[in-house]
Amino acid sequence: MELARIAFDSLRAHKLRSFLTLLGVIIGVTTIVGVAAVISGLESYVQERVIQLSPDVFVLTKFGIIRSREAFLAALKRRDLDFHDYEVLRDRLLRAEAVAADAQTGMAVRYRGRRLADMRLHGATSNLGALLNVDVEAGRFFTPADERVGAAVAVIGWDIRDELYPGLDPIGRELIVGNSSFRVIGTVAEQGRTLGQDQDNQLWVPISAFRKSWGRRNSMTLFVKARGGVPGVPAAVDEARAVLRALRHTPFRDDDPFGVVTAENLQELWRQISTAAFLLTLLVSAVSLGVGGIVIANIMLVAVAEQTKEIGVRRAVGARKRDIRRQFLLEAAMLSTGGGAVGVGLGALVAGGVQQAVGFPTRVTPGLLLGGLVLSTVVGVLAGYFPARRASNLLVVDAIRDET
Repeated sequence: MELARIAFDSLRAHKLRSFLTLLGVIIGVTTIVGVAAVISGLESYVQERVIQLSPDVFVLTKFGIIRSREAFLAALKRRDLDFHDYEVLRDRLLRAEAVAADAQTGMAVRYRGRRLADMRLHGATSNLGALLNVDVEAGRFFTPADERVGAAVAVIGWDIRDELYPGLDPIGRELIVGNSSFRVIGTVAEQGRTLGQDQDNQLWVPISAFRKSWGRRNSMTLFVKARGGVPGVPAAVDEARAVLRALRHTPFRDDDPFGVVTAENLQELWRQISTAAFLLTLLVSAVSLGVGGIVIANIMLVAVAEQTKEIGVRRAVGARKRDIRRQFLLEAAMLSTGGGAVGVGLGALVAGGVQQAVGFPTRVTPGLLLGGLVLSTVVGVLAGYFPARRASNLLVVDAIRDET
């Protein structure tokens, strides 16, 4: 307790110097806590909202997951996935419980005097809603019968409902999509924005009606639900790959002329992105913390030089080496822990501000706050070790004679 009081009095005697010493630690801890909170929040958000693909559903697309410019240019040359591919997969796959197709394009929609430009129009099979867990809040999704006859019916997102039918029930009302008329049969619950992309500016029509009105030029996305749940996914993927490769007469040694995306692929991709972002930020923050540690070490050496005579007197009246060492280690730890506490608080505020300002989800946990505090304390103790050791090893006679 006496050592703590001495260390605290020493810091309080040089308030400005102590504050300036803390800045490096404060900046480093603030950065680490703030970024870690954002990444942790995004991790949960991506798992819950972005990766909406069920674990037992995989996707066949023209592009797949693109990781480089070269891969993108190569994918551009691939043949589109078309309705014939869908029909073959639907009829031939034995390890699939269901196969769905989705074609997309941008389209203006209007109702009477109101108009919305560039809405995302999906031409989908009737089972797509179930495979992707589309949350129909009112009305219904279209049925196999609607798809079979090419019924001009539509399921609309929240933005279309809110902007075109304010104060009205849109069910049963007309909706002009491009130059074609559709009847609204369902509305999807509000989903908000996902990583800045609006999820409510969409509408779905039967794929047969889509092809009749807008042709067959769009490459399709095919969704396959594996038979037997998640354990059946690898076998179902292999079977689908074999069928599509046969359709395209792909040589045995050539790469797939299409992409296969599973929920596991998306999760792995996100883990790689988030880990890389966190490590980069950790590196930048470590530099700041390192600078803060160097500043603490420098200030502690200055403190030792200023207190040399006092150290000699204390040693002469019975203070042990370890008492002197502990005093300066405690002083360094107080500095860094104080900076860490401020940094943790600022980091939490930064995370909250990011969430309020741009809508990025954040998650500030007790473990994260404690980790930031412990890290700053460790940096301070390491930075203070050499000055503390130097102070404890001063010769008593030389220290007493010191005139600095």
